[in-house]
Amino acid sequence: MKAMPVEKLISVFIEALGTEKGFSENTCRGYRNDLEQFLQYLEENNPRQGNDPVVLDRVDGITIRGYLGSLHKRNKKTTIARKLSALRSFFHFLVKRGVTEENPAESILTPKQDKTIPAYLSVDDMFRLLDSIHTSRLLDLRNRAIFETLYSCGIRVSELVGLNTADVDFRQTLIRVLGKGARERIVPIGKNALLAISNYRQVLASNCGISEDVNGPLFLNKNKGRLSARSVARILDKLVTACGLLTPVSPHTLRHTFATHMLDAGADLRVVQELLGHKSLSTTQKYTHVSIDRLMQTYDKAHPRK
Repeated sequence: MKAMPVEKLISVFIEALGTEKGFSENTCRGYRNDLEQFLQYLEENNPRQGNDPVVLDRVDGITIRGYLGSLHKRNKKTTIARKLSALRSFFHFLVKRGVTEENPAESILTPKQDKTIPAYLSVDDMFRLLDSIHTSRLLDLRNRAIFETLYSCGIRVSELVGLNTADVDFRQTLIRVLGKGARERIVPIGKNALLAISNYRQVLASNCGISEDVNGPLFLNKNKGRLSARSVARILDKLVTACGLLTPVSPHTLRHTFATHMLDAGADLRVVQELLGHKSLSTTQKYTHVSIDRLMQTYDKAHPRK
């Protein structure tokens, strides 16, 4: 492995992320893009003899700081933090494989992140969006089932499109979800979402002969294949425009909405953490800022002696 060119080392690392870590295709693609961008920086800025290839042993903390500094004008802090994380993981992999002796990214601090409040819909707007979805055609029934499920369970869109029919337990009102890092979790699902799924699958069976009992993708595209996350986002864009919502809404906004409404209704933060599939409680805590904001607004409006 020591004699491998950097491009090949990146490919071996990306392959290990998928096979050993269980990272999704999208995550692996993001890591590859970040590392290839760093390699391009090295090729343009690292002094070399003639056409000698980039040597990773010559990369040190100063090199990486220079690279991160070059990103500041055109990248958000979150993007820079992600790219640094990719470099840390890559060099950690190389140290373990004996390619390099040290991890030059290990001692570099992650840029302090701006605290942002996640976008979310009010209860009224969420209900308005769901109720605007017609159920006269098969694809309408599917769309209603999709967004009822996203809001009911708070799952990621990648988790939603990965669902199979066998993952839905109608009797116990639960679904089995395969999350990040191939981690499996069990999530409750509400009766409205279950009814929407049942209506969709019944019509799918009668119109297309695709039985509910056959284990395959839960949500199908128009060609009867597995629906993609990008398609779900496009469908949502059309629905948001049609019902006149002014707030930009993505599938992830529905996940934020789920978490916010749960916390506003008094759900325990650790329970919401489990439902969302977050490894760290700090990831879930960002949703408490939304609830505190609402609390302060209510206080300011209602208290007679502010």
